[in-house]
Amino acid sequence: MKATRNIIVEDAGTITSGMQRIELVERKGTGHPDTICDSVMEAISISLCREYRERTGRILHHNIDKGLLIAGRTHVKPGGGTVLEPMKIIFGDRATDTWQGITIPVGDIAEATAKKWLADHLRFVDPERHVRFQNEIKPGSEELTDLFSRKTIGANDTSVGAGYAPFSSVESLVLETEQYLNSSSFKHAFPYTGEDIKIMGCRNNNTLTLTIAIAFVDRYIRDAKTYFEYKEEVREAVLRFLAAKQHSFERLTVEINTLDDPARGTGGIYLTVLGTSAEGADGGEVGRGNRVNGLISFGRPISLEAAAGKNPVCHVGKIYNILAHEIAARIYREVTGIQEVSIFLCSQIGKPVDHPLMASARIITERDVTIDDIKDNVASIIDTELADIRRFTDRLARGEFRVC
Repeated sequence: MKATRNIIVEDAGTITSGMQRIELVERKGTGHPDTICDSVMEAISISLCREYRERTGRILHHNIDKGLLIAGRTHVKPGGGTVLEPMKIIFGDRATDTWQGITIPVGDIAEATAKKWLADHLRFVDPERHVRFQNEIKPGSEELTDLFSRKTIGANDTSVGAGYAPFSSVESLVLETEQYLNSSSFKHAFPYTGEDIKIMGCRNNNTLTLTIAIAFVDRYIRDAKTYFEYKEEVREAVLRFLAAKQHSFERLTVEINTLDDPARGTGGIYLTVLGTSAEGADGGEVGRGNRVNGLISFGRPISLEAAAGKNPVCHVGKIYNILAHEIAARIYREVTGIQEVSIFLCSQIGKPVDHPLMASARIITERDVTIDDIKDNVASIIDTELADIRRFTDRLARGEFRVC
């Protein structure tokens, strides 16, 4: 007899995230040290999935969700500085390196993948000269590795995944603004901006302030006067971009690099050699950055799991968090009468991934709609998505979903 999934649909009140007086949303961009760590370790997991399948016909146990970026050391100088000491990326945690006599060169795959990601996403970073790599990936524990050989794949952890839909106006603007600032078209127009960009959106009623940190690249900056002129050009470009979005905020303020001190000349401005603070100021770590939807939204349902680098077969810290957002988006898209939906998926270690201990939907409906009107449709979507979880995890293994 087929087991019944424990699905609960409940009323979440009437006040959506966008209706609350205060809303705080953060986005760490492509070149932020934490985002670099997440992105590199996720890319390694995807590469391992591909290699495992090609060499063994199956995805083997791995969790590459422990990564550390140690900042290097640079001498920043208007007109072009120098790298004194390279950054270091440490690969950590577990991955199967042998299977039935077949050897998988995990360390070589990790380093080659990291170098490619860095070369593809950070314009001024040469992974051969500016980064050193340290491989600390060890074989997996026998108990967790055994999960992959069972007929029914069980969760390798007891954990909760959380997701929601839709994005609020603030969330959409924060995400889209960072993507604009790190787009190829923007970099072509403003080549002196690096990839290390961080945005904090702060809404008070209908007033929004975007505080943006952008690493400027010293080879393009002659002096402090040039820097401040360029910074104003970037601020005006951001304001034009936001105006084109036809936002409804009564007041929208954009402030860039607010630590700058004009009185200190070139010693009081945000310059880098390589376009990322990781070159000489800030380290990074997997799990400290954006959640799987690309944002850190304070006040929203959130998980502290580091999804990046976890295996896509049985690690619910990855599967459930991304799936929760996908389920929420589908419910919001397909079920009429919903203002906002939050999804929670709770696993039990060893139990089937497609049968969580609890699947919960918390919904804010339109005024003329009740939970009883929609709960069957909502439960049906959750049940369908869980039943089709193998197709979903295959897509995860191919890297079809954002994790940071």
